[in-house]
Amino acid sequence: MREKRPRPIKITPEIIKFADGSCLFEIGDTKVLVTATIQETVPPHAATGGTGWITAEYSLLPRAGKTRTPRQRIMTSGRTYEIQRIIGRALRAVVDLSVIKNYSIVIDCDVLQADGGTRTAGINGGYIAMVYALRKMLKEGKIERFPITEYLGAISVGIVNGKPVLDLNYEEDNIADVDMNVVMTSTGKIVELQATAERKTFTTEELYKLITLAKKGIDKIINAEKKIIGPLG
Repeated sequence: MREKRPRPIKITPEIIKFADGSCLFEIGDTKVLVTATIQETVPPHAATGGTGWITAEYSLLPRAGKTRTPRQRIMTSGRTYEIQRIIGRALRAVVDLSVIKNYSIVIDCDVLQADGGTRTAGINGGYIAMVYALRKMLKEGKIERFPITEYLGAISVGIVNGKPVLDLNYEEDNIADVDMNVVMTSTGKIVELQATAERKTFTTEELYKLITLAKKGIDKIINAEKKIIGPLG
């Protein structure tokens, strides 16, 4: 286990002038720009249920990685849709959607530089951008109370060369025996686990160790979030 993990975290809030909320979230050499947009519309299922909605879109810049990826390939890939769905699910898990009835918040995650953990960085940055957007709604009288119930954090863990590693970079992710993404609240509740035996199977004991390791990293991320956004509300 690497004691100096997670990699250095840098959060730059309110970086985009015209967005309802924004954040540049950096962890190691991974950089994700996130914006939040308030819309006075909801999908049909939310309208029927009398709630608001939070959704996400995700994309990499063509040169976010070591080689150029054409924009069209990025936009239509199954990986892109999968990551969009996990970001949206994670953010909705800590919001009382009934409070934002008739409104949607769209989270746009644009990966400027990808060195591992882009989806978890998108969740972390998306959470911060969402906080600013919801505070704006409260200030403008669009909602009656602040709807976020808990802080939220996400990080990757894995088994590399037989050892558990927190916050995998690109090279580590490529050779990992086990790759796992964990999303968790500040009270330790699990929102999402994505665990895959890339090269070797793993035991329940190893799974528990990875979750425990992930929680240590998420606690550090949430502490960094708290320094930026302060108390919820």
